[in-house]
Amino acid sequence: MDDVNGYAEQALELVKAYAPKALMALVVLILGLWVIGMITKAMVRVMRKREVDPSLIPFLKGLTSTLLKVMLVISVIQMVGVETTSFIAVLGAAGLAVGMALSGTLQNFAGGVMILVFKPYKVGDYIEAQGHSGTVNSIQIFNTVLKTPDNKTVILPNAPVSTGALVNYSTEAQRRVDLAFGIGYGDDIDKARSVLDEVIAADQRILKDPAPFVAVSELADSSVNFAVRLWVNAGDYWGVHFDTIETVKKRFDAGGISIPFPQMDVHTHAS
Repeated sequence: MDDVNGYAEQALELVKAYAPKALMALVVLILGLWVIGMITKAMVRVMRKREVDPSLIPFLKGLTSTLLKVMLVISVIQMVGVETTSFIAVLGAAGLAVGMALSGTLQNFAGGVMILVFKPYKVGDYIEAQGHSGTVNSIQIFNTVLKTPDNKTVILPNAPVSTGALVNYSTEAQRRVDLAFGIGYGDDIDKARSVLDEVIAADQRILKDPAPFVAVSELADSSVNFAVRLWVNAGDYWGVHFDTIETVKKRFDAGGISIPFPQMDVHTHAS
């Protein structure tokens, strides 16, 4: 019975000693989480007001929130009376073990930081990377999400994207459309060139500076090939590409200019 009373007294002493600290720590934790939420919301408002890159805002918000919460937890543990030196040592060892286990994930995290800092592309750009191409839908901490022209979602890890070859089709305001047209050896080269010049001059989307380029590029096996290079605004690239091919075909047909195509002659012999 005396042992029970002794334990009860010890428990009561512990409650008296730690209850105020625990209560205060709980209050600080709740208030701290509320303050962190207010800070991150204010930071987002400021970044949006200053027109910070939209792809950078969620990353900075998440990073800031995580760092502040870690600092808050350590402060709360100190208030309760736990020795934080050993706690931080254990936390560091655990972090090292987790880091080694998640080395690939950490590489993707580092790649995401590099992408957001150096900005080789941004949300809305059309890029080609790791054998895939599409419009950048979002840049996340670990991945970049693309939307392909046929509405597929492609998720690319940031590590290989940040260190590998990448083509950004949206960086420059102007792009060059490269086309090739072949005519028969019996057709008039000057007439074909005149048709090409007329088609180019009639399309207002084709820029005059740099000037369009039209020249005979090759005497192929069955055709005389023209190289046509046209400069357009980036948004007009595919429209000019497809429209020019169709218009040239119609004008060649109307002008009696042939476009050679592979043919096979089959000879039969009576046995």
